[in-house]
Amino acid sequence: MKENLRIVFMGTPAFAVESLRYLVEGGYKVVGVITMPDKPAGRGHKLQYSPVKHYALEHHLPLLQPERLKDESFVEQLRALKADLQIVVAFRMLPEVVWNMPRFGTFNLHASLLPQYRGAAPINWAIINGERETGATTFFLTHEIDTGNVILQQKIAISDDDNAGTVHDRLMTMGAEMVVATVDRVLEGNLNAVEQNRLAATHENLKPAPKIFKETCEIKNHLTVDEAHNLVRGLSPYPAAWISVSISGMDEALVLKVFETQKERRPVDGLPGSFITDGKKKAGVLLKDGVLWFRSLQAPAKKRMSAEEWLRGLRVY
Repeated sequence: MKENLRIVFMGTPAFAVESLRYLVEGGYKVVGVITMPDKPAGRGHKLQYSPVKHYALEHHLPLLQPERLKDESFVEQLRALKADLQIVVAFRMLPEVVWNMPRFGTFNLHASLLPQYRGAAPINWAIINGERETGATTFFLTHEIDTGNVILQQKIAISDDDNAGTVHDRLMTMGAEMVVATVDRVLEGNLNAVEQNRLAATHENLKPAPKIFKETCEIKNHLTVDEAHNLVRGLSPYPAAWISVSISGMDEALVLKVFETQKERRPVDGLPGSFITDGKKKAGVLLKDGVLWFRSLQAPAKKRMSAEEWLRGLRVY
């Protein structure tokens, strides 16, 4: 019975909250929640709770926030919860002493179709690479990151209008449903987990999903309009792609965050990376096979706005 299965849940961001909520509202016995320590944020550097901590406090769930997952004091506190199963959604890499503790093991929800896009940013990289579909996977944790036996997988399509935010939200809800379905399989003893090596054999090449850094987000001059458009979609709304443009009448180049773009393939008469505008409604950058028009952007010290709004305040083109 699900009321007797003792579950410890580990996660930090909003993506994880949905899975935790499905478990709590579904009547599953969550005996503990593990999340990241509070971090200072904002101008006042006030300590900020993670979304998972907010939910745990609101629902009076036992909460642990270890600095180090190998600390003996944390390991003892975790052991005292007597979990039968641990669930990880958007958390940290666990040491073996933690993931191997419960009798049913520990499973993770990962936002890709493993073994594709192992790593920290699977949603972003699937879109950046122009994939037409992605999905989510539940799998048992083991020594190597994102390599354990697969329990469940489910696919979703990626449309031309999708960005990292819209795909994140769809996978968040679908993933929560998969977490519950995976717990039910554990209860039923109906796992039939598949080794990732068998799945990997069906792929010509496996693509990684490493952490996103600032340099990853630059719209570089050598990109095609398709590549640049996908980069913008894959980084929107956060952390956002950026580009440095030189505008006539300005002494220094301007760094713009770009959230939405429109592609126009056409012969290019000019250097890739050159700023282009009609002075009224349209602004963009020349690339080697066309123009990447900015639809939504943010200039330094300004709010996000449309290209037309930005041009009205620019006054120097």
